[in-house]
Amino acid sequence: MERKLPKDFYWGGSVSSFQTEGHRNEGGKGLCVYDVRPMNPEFSDWNDAIDEYTRYDEDIALMKGMGFNFYRFSICWSRIIPNGTLDEPVNEEGVKFYSDLIDKLLAAGIEPMITLVHFDMPYHLVKEYNGFASRYVVDCFERYAKVCIERFGDRVKHWMSFNEQNLHSMMLRVSNAEVIPEGVSYPKHLYQVNHNVMMAHCKAVRALRQMQPDAKFCGMGAITNIYAYENSPENNFFATKGYNLLNGFLVDTFAQGKYPDYWNAYLENRGWMPTFEEGDEELLKYTVDYIAFSYYRSNTVKTGEFDYERPAHECVNEKQIKNPHCEANEWDWEIDPVGFRWTLNDLHHRTGLPVFVLENGIGWREDMSQEEVDQMLAEGRTIEDDYRINYHRDHIKEMENAIFEDGVDCLGYITWGPIDILASMCNMDKRYGFVYVNRTNKDLRDMKRIPKKSYQWIKKAFESNGADLD
Repeated sequence: MERKLPKDFYWGGSVSSFQTEGHRNEGGKGLCVYDVRPMNPEFSDWNDAIDEYTRYDEDIALMKGMGFNFYRFSICWSRIIPNGTLDEPVNEEGVKFYSDLIDKLLAAGIEPMITLVHFDMPYHLVKEYNGFASRYVVDCFERYAKVCIERFGDRVKHWMSFNEQNLHSMMLRVSNAEVIPEGVSYPKHLYQVNHNVMMAHCKAVRALRQMQPDAKFCGMGAITNIYAYENSPENNFFATKGYNLLNGFLVDTFAQGKYPDYWNAYLENRGWMPTFEEGDEELLKYTVDYIAFSYYRSNTVKTGEFDYERPAHECVNEKQIKNPHCEANEWDWEIDPVGFRWTLNDLHHRTGLPVFVLENGIGWREDMSQEEVDQMLAEGRTIEDDYRINYHRDHIKEMENAIFEDGVDCLGYITWGPIDILASMCNMDKRYGFVYVNRTNKDLRDMKRIPKKSYQWIKKAFESNGADLD
């Protein structure tokens, strides 16, 4: 069998708006929840990010230089509809910003993909309605999705609603619904919000089917496979059930058009089944075209129990233990390329749908003073990030094994943060990129873009369509 990927295989990078754009008060943008959320004082804030708002030309050129043919970015909801409400005017400056970006990507031969919400939201909807705890906000999201499809759908053919949607079943912060109603338990509220987010997703799928039927809509999860630490039946069952309750339920719903039986049983047995409004069951039937996911690491757990007081993720997390067979980075994210192959297999074979890797990468500390940066450039050197090259080489190899040896239908391999960005907790110390951005948490410096050693390696890997990984 010839191990050759199809010519239309996608290679590229993913980012979010709040981690890249900066310029939070420009272009008619409204107040976003990230503009007001308290941050760790040791880290940065979201005011400047990496100044993508004015530097897209430069960075698109860098992406093209790396052989990208795909770029997934998120739209900032409050740049399009500043307060996010149903009846306010669309901000035309925001529309123009993203429209110009899309045109520039296409001119560079890079296919754009839009993420509608990457954990952010207009602050007005958080303050007044408690985010996705409110079905009014679900309707507001539907309006926002329709505006984006109307304005960009003629050129954008890949869409998704929520970044890592299964996280909405694990933390209220990503749903911006952190106020728990009086008399309602935390798990009951959490799983109701998770259902509301699913309804918002399905409404966006319905809108795309009606407005741009030739475009594709995916469902995306943050997928972390879970191993049993001990080879006992009990430990294996706990790990498997944990994987399903944290990951599997989402992709099964995306593919089947209904919540899976194990998910319903888990919630019903604990009195946590969400309230369905009229039409919700019909909305669930809007299935996706493919399953997309992020993968960074695997987890290992000892045996535990799923009790009747805490949501599933807490029961799993308390039993997590270091895997002695995997190395880890500074943040204890264990490096497991074979787990990546396992995940590709699971997602494709359980759903029968194509899969798409939308985030893969490794965060690493690459601290340099300005003097060290200047000296490095003067001497014609760059950052020797062999650890990043090794990570991507090993994961691409296992992806190709899944495709060629296991029959997985995979659409592409998209890296996370291809140009250094603030990590999700606003920490510039944790870098993912093939391009160094010259700023720290507290010092913006000049934000000069400096290709690392991995830049040339990923260029070779992508331009060879995954054939040259040496």
